Amino acid sequence: MSDIGSGDGDLGGPKYNAAGSSMEGAGRCDFDPSVKTPQGQTEQELATKMLQIQSKRFYLDVKQNRRGRFIKVAEIGADGRRSQVYLALSTAAEFRDHLSTFSDYYASLGPPNPDNLPEDGKLKSEMMTKDNRRYYLDLKENARGRFLRVSQTITRGGPRSQIAIPAQGMIEFRDALTDLLEEFGTNDGGFKGDLPEERHMKVDNKNFYFDIGQNNRGVYMRISEVKSNFRTAITVPEKCWTRFRDIFNDYCEKMKKSSESPSSITADNNTIQQQQQQQPQAK
Repeated sequence: MSDIGSGDGDLGGPKYNAAGSSMEGAGRCDFDPSVKTPQGQTEQELATKMLQIQSKRFYLDVKQNRRGRFIKVAEIGADGRRSQVYLALSTAAEFRDHLSTFSDYYASLGPPNPDNLPEDGKLKSEMMTKDNRRYYLDLKENARGRFLRVSQTITRGGPRSQIAIPAQGMIEFRDALTDLLEEFGTNDGGFKGDLPEERHMKVDNKNFYFDIGQNNRGVYMRISEVKSNFRTAITVPEKCWTRFRDIFNDYCEKMKKSSESPSSITADNNTIQQQQQQQPQAK
């Protein structure tokens, strides 16, 4: 599963058409893997805002699925081209603050000079990081004007998705984000405390490592079995640790009762007697 939506290009489906009716497009990310998750849980749209900025329309959708809440920002150009990025609520709050800074900087600029454009087109840049995603914010200028390009990438590779907000609309965009964040907050719903330290144990020629980690799906435990030329691991989500422990404890109790049963004691006694009979008698 890709962490990022498909980005630029036509996204099939009826949402964000000319009438502004509802749709679900292709191109998903960790926040938004599908209209229905693999477990069949339906994604819920909690709120939406539509902005018309110059010839573009922007839809800001607050959504919720089994992994939490996020904002999907979709851009629809005058030619019908669509692109979108996904923001955790905490990232959306950080983006809102950057919009204020970019807006102030934009207001301080003089009028565009087509004969004196920046070499790479960039006037100001910032970067945001959330888990394995990076967001690049570039205020740019070209022959058509000034705009804020927002690019979303993932650190382990994959497609890049991006939107472009006309510079004149950054304040309006910021205010729309502010309204949504005031209603739904900035809490992503993840674990906020300190994670436990890793643990290690050795049994015979095997080493077992217990590592606690966290990603956008939540907290998990990775149990690794390591030998000289072999390594394997399983990942246990935090939500089922209690059940995992109960099953393990149940097996421990059953094995303990089994080892303490009369038949086990008799078998142990017989083994001892056999060993004694096999020992040579002293002369």
